[in-house]
Amino acid sequence: MNSPGRDLFLGRTLDGRYRVRARIARGGMGMVYLADDLRLGRKVAVKAMHPHLVDDENFVRRFGQEAKAAAGLNDQNVVNVFDQGEELGVPYLVMEYIQGETLRDVLKQQKRLTAAQAIEISEAVLKGLAAAHRAGYIHRDLKPENVFLADDGRIKIGDFGLARTADNHTTTSQGLMGTVAYVAPELVTRGAVADARSDIYAFGVMLYEMLTGTQPFRAEQPYQVAIMHTQKDVPRPSDISREATPELDELVRWTTLRDPEKRPKDAAVVLARLHQLLDGGLDAATKVMAPGAGAATTKLPSTTVLRGVDHAAATTHLATTTAAGAGVAGAGTLGASGPAAAAGFSGAGGVAGAGFAGGSGAAAAATPHAAATETNLSENALDRAQYAATKRHKRGLIAAALITVLTLLVTGGAWWFTQGPGAQVAVPDLTGMSLEQAQLTLSEAGLEPHPEQRDCTSPDIPVGAVVEFKPTAATRVEHGTTVQLCLSIGPAQLPVPELVGADTETAKTRIATAGFSFGKIVAERFDAAERGTVLAALDTDHNVLGETYAERAAINLIVSAGPLPEVSGLNAADVASALSAAGLRLDTALNAEEHSDTVPVGKVIRLQQQSETLQVGDAVGLVVSQGPELVTLPNLEGLRMNEAIAQLEELGLVAETGVPGVLRNAVRVNSMSPAAGEQVPKGSTVKLGFEL
Repeated sequence: MNSPGRDLFLGRTLDGRYRVRARIARGGMGMVYLADDLRLGRKVAVKAMHPHLVDDENFVRRFGQEAKAAAGLNDQNVVNVFDQGEELGVPYLVMEYIQGETLRDVLKQQKRLTAAQAIEISEAVLKGLAAAHRAGYIHRDLKPENVFLADDGRIKIGDFGLARTADNHTTTSQGLMGTVAYVAPELVTRGAVADARSDIYAFGVMLYEMLTGTQPFRAEQPYQVAIMHTQKDVPRPSDISREATPELDELVRWTTLRDPEKRPKDAAVVLARLHQLLDGGLDAATKVMAPGAGAATTKLPSTTVLRGVDHAAATTHLATTTAAGAGVAGAGTLGASGPAAAAGFSGAGGVAGAGFAGGSGAAAAATPHAAATETNLSENALDRAQYAATKRHKRGLIAAALITVLTLLVTGGAWWFTQGPGAQVAVPDLTGMSLEQAQLTLSEAGLEPHPEQRDCTSPDIPVGAVVEFKPTAATRVEHGTTVQLCLSIGPAQLPVPELVGADTETAKTRIATAGFSFGKIVAERFDAAERGTVLAALDTDHNVLGETYAERAAINLIVSAGPLPEVSGLNAADVASALSAAGLRLDTALNAEEHSDTVPVGKVIRLQQQSETLQVGDAVGLVVSQGPELVTLPNLEGLRMNEAIAQLEELGLVAETGVPGVLRNAVRVNSMSPAAGEQVPKGSTVKLGFEL
């Protein structure tokens, strides 16, 4: 078994083919590694499921869905999945390696995109999404984090971990799928089946975010954002961004209609509409510098945008200028100002940025004409012009060198503090994790778990799981910082207060003050104690509590229902009323009769109980008096006195005679009162006469 915290994949060769070199990303379902495909000699990305999720059938199923969804697509705008397998019981996918960044990264850097950038990305996303929809797959988690911008200019959508086939009618009853900021209203209000129109809604929200730099709905809690999607229309991007034209406003409105029936049916429909707008001269639909004009012309942050100029002429001019600029991608706009500059491009009516020389665009464009007309320049003038040009060239080289040095310093500093030794990471929340899970999570975050753990009591966290840790969650610390874990040993054992004999309300107060919780009154038992007095305190298994008990555990009580009603000598009807008032049930099947010397015939002697103790709700019967038991006197005359006395005692009667005990065997009975044959109650006295 692998030790906790050790990475299972680093350095391994999977399936004899994929040699794992390094970690490159961590997602909700798995870790992504850079690997070498030894068979085809190329770099690939390997996505391995987190080991602690392997036992969760739902995650394994979703992981397999991603493989099937992406492998079933063959489109240049979808991240390709090449292979899948299992290593040490952990599933993995082998995917196309995209060197670059995500749309989310670009939005963080630029805040918002220009219209041209947003259109370029939208077209690629819609192409990939249309391919998925044609193949019968719904993405269900479209967002900037899942749009990949390669350094070579390719734009792809990936992460099909939540994808499903269009004919798999799985609703959202088990929780909203995807990210709440991009969730379609019907998935919130009706738990509807996600379909292509749900992806279209997410695309519309993403287009809004590209143009404005913010999501349309924001709130403190995710559920509040979800509700806002159902109650509000997505605003027009032009309300906060000058990049958005009326056509782009309309595209956002159409794709984010709250009623899915009014939304485009799939991505192909939206893509067709986007092409119509581009062909029709969409105000913001500006051309992007074609690949080949510079070393990195297709990387989005360096894209050169053309606005307000003739596209054909501008394209020709840019191609010529870039060739003179040592093949470095342009970083500015031609004839643009305003929002373009805010997005990392400089304007002022000229081509600005590395690789473009000169002042205004107009001046640069007019150079050939000026050279043709100034034929009368003197040699000195030409020399001065050449000298000035040389100085400008040198100043340009010096400025370029300074810019390069500053860029390297900034980039190096950014690397040092974000990925290098000076980087800081946020401590993940480990609460409730097992020791093995916590150690692995810390290792993946670049932190070190302390080799020894402390013990902590907790009424909520299972024994052996993490209760607390230092530094605490979200604290930013340096890579390699040691985190001390405190594991649960269960709840603390606290002393039980005196409860028996207290009234119910006093007992509840004592329970709370002592650190426990009041459970319930499990029984009201009839007792001589006053009604409501606690007779016993029990644990949750109904055992009598000892001296200590688990912190915050529930304490149940048995309390007195008061004394039983007095029933002796009452008739049955009166007793029935008294029992009902006390909360007891009269069951005539339990009734019985007895002789009684004290209770008249037909009156109740006592209650007939099925158990030694009675509690509210129990059933009882009545024991009714038959009066005293009668005995028929036998004829005792002629018997020796001691024989007569023995017979009377056997019948429960008492003999009265004046004969001393020593003489009783010598005398005989000659009379008795009452007389023989009469009936007398048991215990009666019979007088015996005698003769020698």
